[in-house]
Amino acid sequence: MLRGAHINDVEQVNKLVDHFAKKDLMLARPLGELYENIRDYYVYVENGSIVGCTALHVFWKDLAEIKSVAVEEDHQNRGIGKQLIQKCLEEGKALGISRLFVLTYIPEFFERMGFKRIDKDLLPHKIWSECVKCYKFPDCGEVSLVIEI
Repeated sequence: MLRGAHINDVEQVNKLVDHFAKKDLMLARPLGELYENIRDYYVYVENGSIVGCTALHVFWKDLAEIKSVAVEEDHQNRGIGKQLIQKCLEEGKALGISRLFVLTYIPEFFERMGFKRIDKDLLPHKIWSECVKCYKFPDCGEVSLVIEI
């Protein structure tokens, strides 16, 4: 079941994101940041456990970021990640946002969903407000992709 995240989901989301961050497949999200942005998050729940998550974070009137996309390994290749991204696309469209971007170490997943690679420098400087807090800044190696909706 795919639904908006609840405050009681934060610790499970944190555990899921940290699992992949430790494998250097995504960036970690501090627990406080997850609580502050819980309204941005969606979770995929099976048998009472969160097996997938993502977030849609609005940056400007025409731009939002999809972030923290994670699906437990034993639940991958079942379409859960695609459903999570699709939910973000639907919400972005409903909000009237015309472009969604993602920064990722796994660009091929997003390319299969219609995202196109772009130079990170083409994204507004506002996105760097989060990047400068990251320990990998400025050379994180993430690939930037965008989709028009």
